[in-house]
Amino acid sequence: MSTYTPIASVTLSASTSSVTFGGIPQDYADLVLVSNLKGTTSAAYLYIRLNGDSGSNYSYTFMYGNGTDAGSGEEFNKTFIYGTGFGAMLNSSNNTPVLSTQHFLSYANTSTFKTVLGHDGLASVGTEFWSHLWRNTSAITSIECSTSTGSFAAGSTFNLYGISSSNAVAPKATGGNTVISDGTYWYHAFKSSGTFTPNQSITADVMIIAGGGGGGWSQTGGGGAGGLSALSSQALTAQDYSVIIGAGGAGAYANAQTVAGNNSSFGAFTAAIGGGKGGNNQNGNVGGNGGCGGGAQGANGTKAGGTGSQGFNGGSGSSNETTYRSTGGGGGLGAAGADGGGTQVGGAGGNGTTSYSSWGLATGTGQNSSGTVYFGGGGGGGQGPGSTPGAAGLGGGGAGSNSSTSPGNSGSANTGGGAGSGGTVGGSGGSGIVIVRYAV
Repeated sequence: MSTYTPIASVTLSASTSSVTFGGIPQDYADLVLVSNLKGTTSAAYLYIRLNGDSGSNYSYTFMYGNGTDAGSGEEFNKTFIYGTGFGAMLNSSNNTPVLSTQHFLSYANTSTFKTVLGHDGLASVGTEFWSHLWRNTSAITSIECSTSTGSFAAGSTFNLYGISSSNAVAPKATGGNTVISDGTYWYHAFKSSGTFTPNQSITADVMIIAGGGGGGWSQTGGGGAGGLSALSSQALTAQDYSVIIGAGGAGAYANAQTVAGNNSSFGAFTAAIGGGKGGNNQNGNVGGNGGCGGGAQGANGTKAGGTGSQGFNGGSGSSNETTYRSTGGGGGLGAAGADGGGTQVGGAGGNGTTSYSSWGLATGTGQNSSGTVYFGGGGGGGQGPGSTPGAAGLGGGGAGSNSSTSPGNSGSANTGGGAGSGGTVGGSGGSGIVIVRYAV
C-alpha cells in the first residue's frame, strides 16, 4: 500500500504570482510537495516560505551535476527555501517544465528545527539536490510558493502529499491469509483456520460465513449457502482469538444423503451455521435446515429454513412433476432459493449478500460481478436431460446439472456458496471465510 496521501492539488488556469497551502493537517509524519512549473520570465527561481516566515531563518547546502561538471555550495541566513536552482530556472522561452520535489521531515514536531530535502532538474540542463534548514521549532502549518521574478505560468501544477506515520500504517493485529489496507481500514481475511491477535485494544467489525451445503444427486435440491454471523463495533483486546473456517458439505452419491456445511467461528462469539443440504430421496426429499436452507426435491419436498437472521430459506419442489422432478434451489445470504417449476425447471439458488462488497473488493475475496462482490449464493436445483437446471446464486453458489452423467457444480471456495445438484453426484459446498476489519 502506498503511504502517500493526497492533501491538496493546484493546477493554474492563468499566470499566478504565488500559491499557498494553508491549514495543513498535523497527523502525518512528513510532507512532500511535488511541483511541475513554468515561468513567465526568462529566468526565475521557485521560492518557498514556511508559516509566512520571510525572516533570515533559512540556510542550505547543495550539490549539482550536468553530466560534465559538478559542484556544491552552501549559504546561510536566507529569507526563503530554494525550490529550483541555478541549473533549472523557470524560463518562459523554454516550454519544458521544471520538476521540483520537496520533502519536509517531521513537519509537525514542535521541539526541533525543520529539515527540507529538495531535488529539481531539467534533462537538458542538469539536476540539483538541496538540504535546507528552517531554524524554527514551530509545526509547519502553511507552505507558500512564489517566484523570484514574474509569475508561474498557466498549466503549472502543485501537489501536496502527507506520508503516514509508521504507527498509522502498520496493522494493529496479526493473523489471516490476506492482510491489506484500503487507507481507511485494515482487513484480515482468513481463508483457512488460524488465530487473530491484536497487539492493542481495537474496535473491529467481523464477518463470519460458514461452509455451504452439499447438493443432491439425480435431479434433487441445491445446497444452501453457509450462514452469516456479523459482529459490529466489537471491542477486542490484545489476546488470541481462534478462527475456524468451516468446510463445505459433500454432495450426495448414489443412495447417500447430502451433507450440510460446517460452521465457522471467531473466538467465543456466535458461530455461523453451515448451509443446509439439498433434499434427495435419502432424506425424505426435504432440504436440510442450516444457515441458509437447502432446496427440496420433487413433489413431496418441502423447503428448508435458514437459521434465525443468518440466511434465507431454500426453495420447494414442484407438485406438478412429469418425467423428472422439479427441484428447489438452495437459499442464499441475500435471497431465498427459487421453487422448482412445474415444467421440469430447477429452482435457481438465492443470490448472496452484497453488504460486504467493499470488504471483498479490498481483499480480493467473494464473487465479483461487474464491480459488486457477493458472498453466500445458493446452489441450483438439478434436472434431467432436456430439462432446465437451476442457475447458481450470485455469491459462489454452484449451478445444477441437467445431465444424468454429470455432477453438480460445487460452490466456490471461501464464499460459503451452496452446491448444485447433479446427475451422478452432487457438488460440494464452498468453504467459509472470516474477515476482520478495523480502522487504520
